[in-house]
Amino acid sequence: MSGLEVRELECFLALAEELHFGRAGERLYVSQSRVSQLLAALEQRIGARLVERTSRRVRLTPLGERFHAELRPAYAELADVVGRARESARGVAGRIRIGFQGTADARLMEAITTFQKRHPGCVTEIVEVPFADPFGAVRQGDVDAAIVLLPVAEPELVLGPLFSRQQQTVAVSVRHPFASRTSLGAAELADVPLISAAAPAPAYWREAQAPSAVPAPAVRTLQEGLTLVAADRGAMLLCRPTAEYHGRRDVVFVPVEGVPDSVLGLVWHRDGETERVRAFARAVAGAGSADEGASAA
Repeated sequence: MSGLEVRELECFLALAEELHFGRAGERLYVSQSRVSQLLAALEQRIGARLVERTSRRVRLTPLGERFHAELRPAYAELADVVGRARESARGVAGRIRIGFQGTADARLMEAITTFQKRHPGCVTEIVEVPFADPFGAVRQGDVDAAIVLLPVAEPELVLGPLFSRQQQTVAVSVRHPFASRTSLGAAELADVPLISAAAPAPAYWREAQAPSAVPAPAVRTLQEGLTLVAADRGAMLLCRPTAEYHGRRDVVFVPVEGVPDSVLGLVWHRDGETERVRAFARAVAGAGSADEGASAA
């Protein structure tokens, strides 16, 4: 590692991807001759040729191919380490985009308020996450983190603090036989068509929200689901805060015993974890609890 020049490595990586000295120079904002100089210095440091250049083509030598395959992930990790150190040195600033699924209620707003007080230099944006696509915004980078309904089994996502644990209720039409009940057991839902989310929500997530073998419509939004419930086209499992928030005269919400509670969690992409995300996770952990929290379907 003695005397290693990062610029030489950057030059080699650009050349390995472009296979053209001129384009590599454009990427690095240096001249073509400077690319040749940096490559020559790196090859001298290693003691072997990494690139073969003729009048007609540029290609990596076998050693160059192996070196590129090992260098690229190592350089990316090094860049991440530097980026994280820079964020820590600067503190939490800039902008953070937070997604929410369901209802941005008082508990979520408490977490955001706490975060803003701790980090006034960071602007918080709130984005609603589609009911039928709980993880898409995080995977695509549209939000930095999102509070979504569990479970989460996406390998590229990190599950942070849990934000809510609430009893489930079943939404039924006022004309439904269950409408007059004060509570239901899990076994009684076995023969009830439960409205679920449509794709692209993953199958395991859809099944967790609608654990019934009876065919029922799939919807993209929560409002679509409640409209079908009111039309007596099926029932829908919702946590208690969501049921209270979306109360309507043509739908009854009946508590259900014996089914897992509805739980929300903060998730973010494994490759997108920043000091801002970690700071917001701490605010969520302080504002939420296992017994009360934000609302979601």
